[in-house]
Amino acid sequence: MAGHSQFANIMHRKGKQDAKRSKLFSKLAREITVAAKLGLPDPNMNARLRAAVLAARAENMPKDNIDRAIKKAAGADGENYDEIRYEGYGPGGVALIVEALTDNRNRTASDVRSYFTKAGGNLAETGAVSFMFDRVGVIEYDADKGSPDAMLEAALEAGADDCASSEDGHEFICAAENLAEVTKALETQLGEARKSGLVWRPQNTVAVDDETGEKLMRLVDNLDDHDDVQHVYANFELSDALMAKLAE
Repeated sequence: MAGHSQFANIMHRKGKQDAKRSKLFSKLAREITVAAKLGLPDPNMNARLRAAVLAARAENMPKDNIDRAIKKAAGADGENYDEIRYEGYGPGGVALIVEALTDNRNRTASDVRSYFTKAGGNLAETGAVSFMFDRVGVIEYDADKGSPDAMLEAALEAGADDCASSEDGHEFICAAENLAEVTKALETQLGEARKSGLVWRPQNTVAVDDETGEKLMRLVDNLDDHDDVQHVYANFELSDALMAKLAE
């Protein structure tokens, strides 16, 4: 869990900077629109849409923006996006999974491949690295919701597999197919979740030296900056020294 939590924090570092908010809101709105188009436009009846709305709220996206993105799904002239997963290897042989929503497959594939190549890595076939990850549901709550012991008990009662607690909050882990059910059960006990969604969780993390770590973070940042890229997951772990440097 330590590697997963550390990398999750890294991944949100750029998203929380004010200069990136417009791009972040655009990505969140795209996911909301796609989720609403694939199911009902009611978050209470559409688990994926509910997760997308929670993610938007967690980033303080205005309610008007959220409502507009949902309504956009019903429009006849709304954009159509394809969901694509790219897999590849970065510097040091680290495994990466990139999830994208795109209206132009060729453009996105070309850009993602270019990022990997420039970083000294390579894009691989679908399935090449995903076997090193588990597709799981993650439900997040603030730290003040209770003690680690109380949260673990809540996890078991709700049908979750585990709960990892830290000063940043509580992460409940469950099987991907049980995400909606577990989220609902937890919210009955603890109130609305901070976040709820599906992630690729590395089965093991690989410690990398600082030089490799900096190259990997440049690759992750480049991918994260791309308009079509929604999420980036990897199985590397940075040193405490580099983490502190990146946080400055």
